[in-house]
Amino acid sequence: MKLVLIFGPQAVGKMTVGQELVKITDLKLFHNHMTIDLVSHFFSYSTTEGKKLVNLFRQQIFEEVSKSNLYGLIFTYVWAFDIQEDWDYVDNLAKLFESRGGTVYFVELEADVAERLERNKSGNRLEHKPSKRDIEWSEKDLKSSMEKYRLNSIEGEINYANYLKIKNTNLSAEKVALNIKEAFHL
Repeated sequence: MKLVLIFGPQAVGKMTVGQELVKITDLKLFHNHMTIDLVSHFFSYSTTEGKKLVNLFRQQIFEEVSKSNLYGLIFTYVWAFDIQEDWDYVDNLAKLFESRGGTVYFVELEADVAERLERNKSGNRLEHKPSKRDIEWSEKDLKSSMEKYRLNSIEGEINYANYLKIKNTNLSAEKVALNIKEAFHL
């Protein structure tokens, strides 16, 4: 079992890279909005109830996948490096898969803000993430989260063995996926 955790700020290309990685591996994609948008029919993700349900759904999926015979899973995540709770979440997720004999791969994506603002409006993003279809709100959220949180690591901060950081401002999702596949022999 393999877990490929693709993380980075909003609209950096996590889901799109994950979609391309699915095409060239036997991995399954679980992008973070699959649970956020499911729960949003009942509760906003910003509410206590919304966060609780998102976390419960995700945890149950991770539990079942980590003990399954699947080749592996790609999970996308916005990791706030200045919040200990996010570090703990990632660490606990890695420990779950590793405790069941799995290998965890960490892929950080980083792109310039101007490129992320363009990607924020892409058809693929809007098709798969209904909560992002309010472009004005989504762009405002993207900008405010950059001011509030540090969403990319600083050099040397991540010490996981299987770690790859890719600046993908000028790279296609296909190229990034191929780089990930080759780097980790997926």
